[in-house]
Amino acid sequence: MLNVQRYQKNPVLRFPERTWPDREIEKAPEWVSVDLRDGNQALIDPMTVSEKLTMWNLLMKLGFRQVEVGFPSASQIEYDFLRRLIDEKRIPEDVKVQVLAQCREEQIARTFECIQGCSQAIVHIYNSTSTLQRDVVFHKDRKEIIDIAVQGTKWVKERAKDFPGKIILEYSPESFTGTEMDFAVDICTAVQDVWEPTKENPIILNLPSTVEMNTPNVYADQIEYCSTHFKNRDTITLSVHPHNDRGEGVAATELALLAGAQRVEGTLLGNGERTGNVDILTVAYNMFSQGIDPKLNLENINEIIDVCEKCTKMKVDPRHPYAGQLVFTAFSGSHQDAINKGLHAMQERHSTIWQVPYLPIDPADIGRKYEPIVRINSQSGKGGVAFVMDTYFGFKLPKAMQREFADVVQVQSEKEGEVRPDEIMADFRREYLDRKEPLHFRRLMVRDLSGETETEFDTEVTVTYTDHGEEKVFTAVGNGPLDAVRRGFQISLNANVRILDYEEHALKSGSDAQAASYIHLMDVDTGRATYGVGVSSNITRASVRAMFSAMNRLGVGSATESFRNF
Repeated sequence: MLNVQRYQKNPVLRFPERTWPDREIEKAPEWVSVDLRDGNQALIDPMTVSEKLTMWNLLMKLGFRQVEVGFPSASQIEYDFLRRLIDEKRIPEDVKVQVLAQCREEQIARTFECIQGCSQAIVHIYNSTSTLQRDVVFHKDRKEIIDIAVQGTKWVKERAKDFPGKIILEYSPESFTGTEMDFAVDICTAVQDVWEPTKENPIILNLPSTVEMNTPNVYADQIEYCSTHFKNRDTITLSVHPHNDRGEGVAATELALLAGAQRVEGTLLGNGERTGNVDILTVAYNMFSQGIDPKLNLENINEIIDVCEKCTKMKVDPRHPYAGQLVFTAFSGSHQDAINKGLHAMQERHSTIWQVPYLPIDPADIGRKYEPIVRINSQSGKGGVAFVMDTYFGFKLPKAMQREFADVVQVQSEKEGEVRPDEIMADFRREYLDRKEPLHFRRLMVRDLSGETETEFDTEVTVTYTDHGEEKVFTAVGNGPLDAVRRGFQISLNANVRILDYEEHALKSGSDAQAASYIHLMDVDTGRATYGVGVSSNITRASVRAMFSAMNRLGVGSATESFRNF
C-alpha cells in the first residue's frame, strides 16, 4: 500500500474575489523562450556552442522576440555564447536577450560585463521565497529574504545607469507557488519601489511555478491575487514561468493568462527540469485552434521537431500534443468513419472553416501530412479502409462495399497488427481487380440495336472470355451493355444473377483517365451477393470487368470455385 500518511495537502489560497473563470483568452502573450537556459541546464548532454546557434537561429525564425540565452555569470560557455551573439551581430534590433543572475554582486557585475555592446537586455534576478526554502535552505525570515531581493535590485540599478543600452529588470520570487501570497506581494513591491518602473518602462515581475504544487485553478488564483494587489499595476508586465511536475503546465499557463498574466516563459516541446517547463508550442497551437493568432511562425512543426531533437538529443513522444507522430492518427473505426465524413462534408460544402471530428486543427496547417491520419489495425473499421482507398488510391468504395472489404482487411490486421496502405491495396487487387479465374474477360463488342429490330432490347454484346483457360464466346441482347452481359451469363453458364447496384467514377482526370466500376451482384438461387470491381479507360469495358470480378467472387457457373463468405 502507498505510504500516503507521509504527505499532506499544500495550502490553497482562499480567494472568492476571483474573476478569471468568466474570462476567455483573446490574444497571444509575450512569449519568452528559455530553451537556451532553463531547457539547456536540464539536458543530460548540454548543447554545444554550435547546437546553441542552431537553436538560436530557429527561435529567430519562429518569431521569438525575447530569449533567455543563459546564466553568463555562472558558466563560461554561456558567457562566451552570448558574447558571440553580440560580437557577430546576430541579435536583431527588436529582440531582447535575457540573462539570469542571482542577487549576488559579483554575478550581477559579471552579467553586465557580458552584455556590453547589447542594445537592450533583460536582466533577470531571483531569490527563493517559499516557506520551505526559507526554513530548510536559507534559515532566514521574511525581512532577510526581502533584503536579498532589494539589494540585488540596487546593484542592477547602479550598473544600469552607466550601461549604454536599455536595461529591463525582471524579478522572480523563485518557488512562488510555495510562498504566502501576502509575502509574494510584499517582496515584489519592495523590488518595484527600488527600481521605480514607469508605464513606458515597466518592470517584469515573473511569478514562477518553479515546482507545480497544486491544481491549475490554485495557480490562477495566486496570479490574480498578485495582479490585483500589486500597486501601480500599469508599470508591471506580469509574467509566468510554469513547470510541469503534476502534468498540468499547459492548463496552469492558460488559466494564468485568464488571471492576468501578460507574458509566458517556456520551452519548445516542454523540455526542462524534472518533468519540464511549459510547452510553448502546445499553448500556442491551442490558441491557433481557437482562431487566435499565436504571433509565432509555427507553420512547419517538422522543422521544429528536427532541430529540437538534434539539439537536445531527446526524441519527441509519439503522443506529444501536435508534434507527436500519432496525434493526428485514428485507429478506431468509428473515429476513422467520422473523419472521413467530416472531410467529405467540407469538400461538398466548400467550407473554409475547419470542422472535422477528432481533428481539432487541419494537420496541413502546421506542416503535417494527411497520410498518417488514418491507420489500419484490428480496431479499425469500414470508414478507415474507405478513407485509405480514397485518399491514397482514388477508389471511392460504395457504402455497402466498404464493410465487405473491411472484413477482408480485418483478417490480415488480426494476424499482422497494423496494415500499411500498400498492403490494403494489395488485398484490394487480389480480392477484386485480379479476380480473373476461372472466368477471364478478354474482349467486348457492343452493337446499338436502336431502330434495327422490333424487340424490347436496344443493345447487343459479344463477349470473348476464357473459362478455366478454355476460350468461349457468347452473344446476348439486353437493355444496355450490363443487362446484355448478365443475360449472356445466364445463357452460357446457366447463371441466375441479378445486378443490385452499380456505381462508377473517374480515377484521375485528363485524356488518359481511368474509370472504376463497382457491380453489386447477387446469385438469385442462393441469395448470396458480393461486389466486383473493374478498371479501364473505357467505362463500358470497366463495367464488364467488374461483372466478371463479381462472378468469380460468387463462384456462379463454376464447378471448382466456391463462394467465399465475406
